[in-house]
Formats: sequence, structure tokens, C-alpha cells
Amino acid sequence: MLQKMLEKSRKRLRRKVHIRKRISGTAERPRMTVTKSNRRLSVQIIDDIKGHTLVSASTLEGELKNIKVTVEGAGQLGEIIGKRLLENNIKTVVFDRNGYLYHGIIKALADGTRKAGIVF
Repeated sequence: MLQKMLEKSRKRLRRKVHIRKRISGTAERPRMTVTKSNRRLSVQIIDDIKGHTLVSASTLEGELKNIKVTVEGAGQLGEIIGKRLLENNIKTVVFDRNGYLYHGIIKALADGTRKAGIVF
């Protein structure tokens, strides 16, 4: 079982490196990166040229602690990050799924962000 977990982690890291070779965020179109675990979900909007995080949302925040790491919870977090992006006059982003497969929670987060009006 440990070998299977290590193999899964290795494959995700390989996908992550391959994705990051092609994706970079700018001030006009920052990178939206997702980090997930079994208990937490986090989204950051990053300007890679300056190396700054512009906007973030996480289930560690006070008012967002009640959001579960499920498809529905990811959709809610996506809408929240979308609203925060619009408040900061950011309308387009580059989506960095961070090596995770684009289904389930990651897809729901992206759909929630699109629902809020963000283009990517």
C-alpha cells in the first residue's frame, strides 16, 4: 500500500513540473493555483513576475472553515475566489491545477470560479 501511495505522489509531482514549464502568471493574467488535501482546500492567485500572491482563499480562514472538501464545497470556494478577483479588478487568470487530475473537486472549483465571471 505504501508503494502505491508513493507512486501516486510521484506521478502527481511529475505532472506538476510538466504543467509549470508551460504556465506562468503575469500582472494582467495571474496564475490561479490549487492545493488540496483530505481536510483542506486552498486557492492562490499569483503574479509570477513579481513573485507576489494577489488574492487567496482557503478553508483555514475563519468564515470559510465550515466549507467541506467536497464537490459542493469546492464550488462554493470557487465562487468566493471569483468574487475576490472581481473586487481586485482581475477578470482573466491562467488555471494551474498543480498536477491534480481535472475532475471532481478541481473541476468543481474551476466551474465555480467561471460561474462568478472569471475567464480562463
